[in-house]
Amino acid sequence: MFKKMTNFFVSLVQKYLPDAFLFAIFLSIVTLILGVVFTGQSLMAMIDHWGNGVWALLAFSMQMTLVLVTGHALASSNLIKKGLKNMTKPANTPEQAIFWVSLVSAIACWLNWGFGLVIGALYARELAKKVKEVDYRLLIASAYSGFVVWHSGISASIPLTLASKDIDLASQTAGAVTEMIPASQTIFSPVNLIIAFGIILTLPLLNRAMHPKGADVVKVNPALLEEPEEDEALNKNDTPADKIENSKLVSFLVFLMGAVYLGNYFRKNGFNLDLNIVNLIFLSLGVLLHQTPRRYVHAVAEATKGASGIILQFPFYAGIMGMMTGSNPETGANLASLISNWFVAISTPRTFPIFTFWAAGIVNFFVPSGGGQWAVQAPIMMPAGANLGVSPALTGISIAWGDAWTNMIQPFWALPALGIAGLGARDIMGFCMMVLIYTGIVISLGLYFLPMIFGM
Repeated sequence: MFKKMTNFFVSLVQKYLPDAFLFAIFLSIVTLILGVVFTGQSLMAMIDHWGNGVWALLAFSMQMTLVLVTGHALASSNLIKKGLKNMTKPANTPEQAIFWVSLVSAIACWLNWGFGLVIGALYARELAKKVKEVDYRLLIASAYSGFVVWHSGISASIPLTLASKDIDLASQTAGAVTEMIPASQTIFSPVNLIIAFGIILTLPLLNRAMHPKGADVVKVNPALLEEPEEDEALNKNDTPADKIENSKLVSFLVFLMGAVYLGNYFRKNGFNLDLNIVNLIFLSLGVLLHQTPRRYVHAVAEATKGASGIILQFPFYAGIMGMMTGSNPETGANLASLISNWFVAISTPRTFPIFTFWAAGIVNFFVPSGGGQWAVQAPIMMPAGANLGVSPALTGISIAWGDAWTNMIQPFWALPALGIAGLGARDIMGFCMMVLIYTGIVISLGLYFLPMIFGM
């Protein structure tokens, strides 16, 4: 039964899911129509919301592009390749490869989501080189599946926002939260930790059970794993310019500047890894480990080949976010608030965390950003939870889990992993659908029963 269900979703996605870019276009059209029908806005008004939003994620798009490029370039250095190869030692069968990549990815994403996205995909590539019989689609899907726990981990944006002293929480939550909520009540609460580590420990077993048999296995195309041949020009040292480009001293000075800055940053801020810090770590180490500027430039040139999806698609998702949050000036209605308010209307104190989770999951499909999710839902869900007697910490956790959950069928976040792997969204989304169903059940049950047990 389990295998049949997996095969059904894999086959369904392969037949009907278009290229990730066309999916973004389709989602844009659907959002446009829904906005006209349900918010009472004109077609031109919705198009204005789209156009005003298209470039809203430029900084974030660049950050994500650099996550892919600097992470991939770092991994192509000899030392990191050797380290990743050593990590493949416990995996000798396809099932073991699936198990280990799932576990490593989930733990890495819980520690830091940007780091986890890259490390999971790179580790999967190394496993594919060793375990020739593994299904490459499922291997990459398993590497991505760990991302489902990111918003329960120590880089979770919503809990960290609630724990910030420098943010006006009252204005963000329509007055429902006036004082910071420490991470001990959100990230490190028993409710959140039990759900998170329950998923981290069982997800590898789920993914392993999905591995196809016999002729159904789709092995990796060897061309996707080929390492580029070393360009003889990299060793050319005929002119003063060549010598500067091949200078290890120059690379070391760049690394030293990065290391000094990072050391000072961590001294002041603790182990707080945002995307900029992750990218600076990848960049500094990459420059050092490739030894010379010329070699690092070459590595980056190779890495950028997989970044086209991010560059092309992120503006469309920004436009979708613009249409989801663009309000009717007369009624104040927008699509995101309508979804949230509908779930609030049918909630009780016991069911509110689950309905908040589901509402966030639906909104996330159209607004795939933790910051965007918080901006949309905090002014609605936080006051509603307070009125029902639900703690703001539990409401915040519920929104965070919903924001992470439907990433499993949202190509937006899979693009870095897909760029590194050389696959398309339809190759992995059938398997990710099974992860979505399983984790949705686990999270829903956890949010229903655990708050009562732990008095949250």
